[in-house]
Amino acid sequence: MVASKATIVCFMVVTLAAALLAAPGVVEAVTCSPTQLTPCAPAIIGNAAPSAACCGKLKAHPASCLCKYKKDPNLQRYVNSPNGKKVFAACKVRLPRC
Repeated sequence: MVASKATIVCFMVVTLAAALLAAPGVVEAVTCSPTQLTPCAPAIIGNAAPSAACCGKLKAHPASCLCKYKKDPNLQRYVNSPNGKKVFAACKVRLPRC
């Protein structure tokens, strides 16, 4: 009986550890850094077509960060600009409603 209780406790500890490791979103925090989108600068500031690197960065960037940029007085002019909207459309990334 003592061995079975030890087995059950051991099983519960392993199960709990596995559950914690399987939920990385709980541990990780989203860090918003507009510098990650520098490959998009030629397309947003200029009139160039967005590069594959730009589209990849946009697709990987969290929507919550894009909302922060839309509300930031220093960045909103780029995100909300006609060229910014063209880049989002060309990369097939939906600009989130915030």
